[in-house]
Amino acid sequence: MLRYAKEQKVCNIAGIKVGGQPGQNPPLLIGNMFQKGDTLIESRQQRRFKRQEATERIREMERLSQETGVPGMVGMVANSLDEIKTYIDFFVGVTDMPFAIDIWAVKTRLAAVRYVAEQKLQERLLYNSITPWDEDIEGQIAELKQLGIKHVVVQVFDMEDKGPSGRVKCLRKMLPMVEKGNFKSILVDTAVMNLPFTAFSLAANRLIKQEFGLPVGCAPSNGTYMWRKAAGDASRSNFPAVDAAIEAITGMGSDFIFYGPMTGTTRVFSAVAAATSLLASLAYTEGLPLPAGTHPLNRLFPDAVKMLKEEAK
Repeated sequence: MLRYAKEQKVCNIAGIKVGGQPGQNPPLLIGNMFQKGDTLIESRQQRRFKRQEATERIREMERLSQETGVPGMVGMVANSLDEIKTYIDFFVGVTDMPFAIDIWAVKTRLAAVRYVAEQKLQERLLYNSITPWDEDIEGQIAELKQLGIKHVVVQVFDMEDKGPSGRVKCLRKMLPMVEKGNFKSILVDTAVMNLPFTAFSLAANRLIKQEFGLPVGCAPSNGTYMWRKAAGDASRSNFPAVDAAIEAITGMGSDFIFYGPMTGTTRVFSAVAAATSLLASLAYTEGLPLPAGTHPLNRLFPDAVKMLKEEAK
């Protein structure tokens, strides 16, 4: 049930493996920094933010990634070129982790990538993202190729067919253009609409892995934070539990997850690590090999892994 007949692409983003058969590699968790409402920001216009607190958030992700075996990445949100330049300079000054940029306007996004290329940081950048709403997709891809960008996210969605099949149809249309960029990594984001319809993204993930073998994922936080905003005061207090549960479920069927603000890092890494361990165990019962290296199953449950290996002798 879990093994895909199609060969699964495993991408390597600055040492982080993304993709593969279920249970092979834990999902990459990408948390946002400097998004709207982030308490780190003191003044966008003056590009002032709480540097010590921002550094502490990065260190927390590094620590939890080490403890759980789940890889992490920071996605930096910005509205202008000067702003994202400030954030990139800060980030590369405090960590060797790869990073993503999260900029809605295409012109600003490409300007940011030019700066990344000037700094020779292409190998560490995850470009987020090429979308079906972009006006000149082919021109965007040509410039990314010229700048030497290696890793991209492609977001898929169809306004006429908002179900799983529409996302697959969108990828069929976009992929021939994207492949002209000769990217090392193509990650497919199956566009979450709201909390319950996260199921559509997970269903699309499976269809895309079956047909294309590409790494797939989504942003369940789009749904959970939308729910929190609409929920009443009584329900809002349940948000951390709801968010952790949805992130964990998503981790069972995704190669990467955009999990929203980094204030949720502790609960999301813990929840996804546990869920990923369950997935690897389930995959093992269906004939897939036990995961290697620092996978959460090995990192958090070494006694269980030892028992399985002894029984297999």
